[in-house]
Amino acid sequence: MSQYFDDATTGKTLWNPATRVAQLFFRMTEALVPVADQPCGIVDLHYDEYKVDAGVFAGFVDVLTRQYLASNHPIFKAMLSGYLPAAVVMVVRSGRTVAALTGSVERSNEAISLNVDAFDPVADGRELVQLAAEAAHAMPS
Repeated sequence: MSQYFDDATTGKTLWNPATRVAQLFFRMTEALVPVADQPCGIVDLHYDEYKVDAGVFAGFVDVLTRQYLASNHPIFKAMLSGYLPAAVVMVVRSGRTVAALTGSVERSNEAISLNVDAFDPVADGRELVQLAAEAAHAMPS
């Protein structure tokens, strides 16, 4: 069994994962809405299909990516790194980009660590791009 994440405008399938994987990704997306403080752009149609407003989703992923790159907190970054690679792949497949991956990023004053400084947006951006490339091979569309 599988489910579809389809671009609501073009109808293009952005991802066709197994049902359990799709449900987990959608629930993680919903959980991250308050973190991004903006809508995610994905709607569960409850019949093995999710509609993705690709523009809204790209903005959502960009905000989370910027937070990931701007944070120095290793646990916050680890949590987001479990979600972002697949999300970045979906954004790219929709024909959009994640602007945070190409611009400069300032250190955040939220989600900070006083014990370990994991702030390295350039290296983290490269790693995220690599993780997304690897994820793309495991993400049927």
